[in-house]
Parts: sequence; C-alpha cells; structure tokens
Amino acid sequence: MKHPISRYMMASYAYYVEDDPIISDAMFDQCAKNILEHWDTLDHPHKHLLSKEMLEAGTYLGKYPEIVKNAVAHYRETQI
Repeated sequence: MKHPISRYMMASYAYYVEDDPIISDAMFDQCAKNILEHWDTLDHPHKHLLSKEMLEAGTYLGKYPEIVKNAVAHYRETQI
C-alpha cells in the first residue's frame, strides 16, 4: 500500500463499505492532503475516480474497482 491513491482507495473501501478501517482517521486525512498537495504530479490508474472535492471533504463517493476490494482482502490476510 505504497502509492497514496492506492492507500486512499483501500482505506475508503475498508471504512465506508466494510465498516472496518485499516488506518486511523488522522492517517486517512493526511493521505488526502498528500494527494491534494501532489495532485498534478501523481500518476495512478484510479486517479480519474477521485476528485479534489472528495479529497478536500475526506470522503469517496464512487465505485470501487475489484482490484481495490481484492487488495483490502489481501492486506487483511497478511496483517494477521
């Protein structure tokens, strides 16, 4: 979970869909700030799913790609 957009998408899915956060609220907020700060230089296949408004609000209102769902499941399996 190195790329900030990957981290944000995974954390959003864990929090909003599974109701079981994988990072703290403070880390989630910091991740959003980091993405906003570097928005113009970040390249990621799911960047188009985010908006600056979502990041500023600290939320995600879109659909989650299967790879995000699978990444969260894998993360949980490896953290036990």
